[in-house]
Amino acid sequence: MAIHLTKESKILVQGMTGGEGMKHTRRMLAAGTNVVGGVNPRKAGRTVDFNDRPVPVFGSVAEGVDATGADVTVVFVPPAFTRAAVTEAADAGIGLAVVITEGVPVHDSVAFLAHARRCGTRVIGPNCPGLISPGQSVAGIIPTDITKPGRIGLVSKSGTLTYQLMYELRDIGFSTCVGIGGDPVVGTTHIDCLAAFQDDPDTDLIVLIGEIGGDAEERAAAYIRDHVTKPVVGYIAGFTAPEGRTMGHAGAIVSGSSGTARAKQQALEAAGVRVGRTPTETARQVLAVLDAGA
Repeated sequence: MAIHLTKESKILVQGMTGGEGMKHTRRMLAAGTNVVGGVNPRKAGRTVDFNDRPVPVFGSVAEGVDATGADVTVVFVPPAFTRAAVTEAADAGIGLAVVITEGVPVHDSVAFLAHARRCGTRVIGPNCPGLISPGQSVAGIIPTDITKPGRIGLVSKSGTLTYQLMYELRDIGFSTCVGIGGDPVVGTTHIDCLAAFQDDPDTDLIVLIGEIGGDAEERAAAYIRDHVTKPVVGYIAGFTAPEGRTMGHAGAIVSGSSGTARAKQQALEAAGVRVGRTPTETARQVLAVLDAGA
């Protein structure tokens, strides 16, 4: 069991024939992901060979869906074309669009996310590493060789911290790891993943990684308090960040006590979440919770 992505998922790659698309399609295929096609209107009808695995290129997402039954797309197109790419995927009936592209204008994100919701398409990202259900499938750029299948669910704003916690807890393993992205507007939130992990019978514990700026973690804390019965361990990046500055991701803006790591820690702890001050301490908290429940 996993959330949003399983071994049955059939994946199209929009922008597969570009440099990043080629590199990460090769990595996804090597991990056993069922990549069924790429999309590039200028190269439609061609086939790209990935280590003796031929992958067809379609002229549109709709054509790819009709030919393969694809239900997931991974978007590697430049920022100026991302809105059109996600809109096209939603119009074609794709159930999950994973938008890796960073630097997407916020007004474009707002527009394509609203359109995707109307079409029933879940978007992860933009500006995200994607998601992985270890041993089953990976959609995006998350490394596949740093962990194994297990019973921890992970949701994170930060790609780098996603990888670090996956490695720190590699001996335990994960059901699914989701990098939701750190932009001010994203398609899938902490709360969306918390709800999915709560309903997943093969997830026993949830790790939530946040960062300074905004109020997403405070809202997640309220949701955990009211709806999540599984143990949750958290980490907030930015305890040493100076106030009043933009730090890292576009959404990480701190003003006074609003959006600080300390404020987020307090909200999560009030909801019963153990919060580590470093990734390694967070991993130790996870092991302590699992040991206590053994």
